[in-house]
Amino acid sequence: MPITLPTSLPAFSILRDEGVMVMGRSAAESQDIRPLKIGLLNLMPKKIQTETQFARLIGASPLQTEFSLIRMSEHETKNTAAEHMAEFYQPFRDVRDQKFDGLIITGAPIEHLDFEDVTYWSELCEIFEWTQTNVHSTFGICWGGMAMINYFHGVKKHMLPAKQFGCYRHRNLQSDSPYLRGFSDDLVMPVSRWTEMRRPEIEAAGLPVLLDSPEVGPALVEDSAHRALYIFNHLEYDSTTLAEEYQRDLGNVQVDGASIALPVNYFPHDDPSQKPLNRWRSHAHLLFGNWISEIYLTTPFDMARIGQDSTDLRR
Repeated sequence: MPITLPTSLPAFSILRDEGVMVMGRSAAESQDIRPLKIGLLNLMPKKIQTETQFARLIGASPLQTEFSLIRMSEHETKNTAAEHMAEFYQPFRDVRDQKFDGLIITGAPIEHLDFEDVTYWSELCEIFEWTQTNVHSTFGICWGGMAMINYFHGVKKHMLPAKQFGCYRHRNLQSDSPYLRGFSDDLVMPVSRWTEMRRPEIEAAGLPVLLDSPEVGPALVEDSAHRALYIFNHLEYDSTTLAEEYQRDLGNVQVDGASIALPVNYFPHDDPSQKPLNRWRSHAHLLFGNWISEIYLTTPFDMARIGQDSTDLRR
């Protein structure tokens, strides 16, 4: 959260230029505060695991948040009990008239399909448009980010000859970004996908790449025009998620004819019997904490103004 300093103090401008959250006293005294409303559009088959992963990161913020679980209106999940879905999830059609400070759109294990072949693509496109009037900031995760950047900018996803799977080092390309506040110059991030987005095509669309890997390509992209972030990898994963996916893929590979290799740089000594170490948790908390902070600092107090106004409390 911001530190309040006199705007005339030399440290104010120095810290502001470094990306530290600083706020003048007059701005601090005039703040209106309310709970943030964050939605999770959960497209993953393991709903409970996914909702827990994101709730853990959102809940780590000192800010009060209301966390709402959303599903596609007509698509029926096969991997989560109907009772759980009925009790805790709302179909998109029932929240269409609501406003949200933030929305997370998860990935889905359907990246081998063309976007237009996804059964709920039409409704998802409607949701993308809806975010521009009803959501202050949207965070697209893995396939969700690929779908969103394709919809708004026409950036294509490309099938890979083999699954990118494991823990890969990534470079911090924009250390002054408020979303990367506190990030190291490089970091380890879990990757689990059959497709890739290519940095030259993303930059040709006028979008800055914030995190990138020489091995597996761009990871985090900012789309300020659509008040969105896209991450193509999985900082939200638990320590054992890649191990669970490895066992799943051994039994039922997603792409016909493909072989499944051990996750790269994940199991100690490449031994699946050993417990993997979590080397990305701190950066996961930093990224989502920074995202929540940016929402808090810029979302309108009057939720009716979401999609119309942005109020930066640092100015």
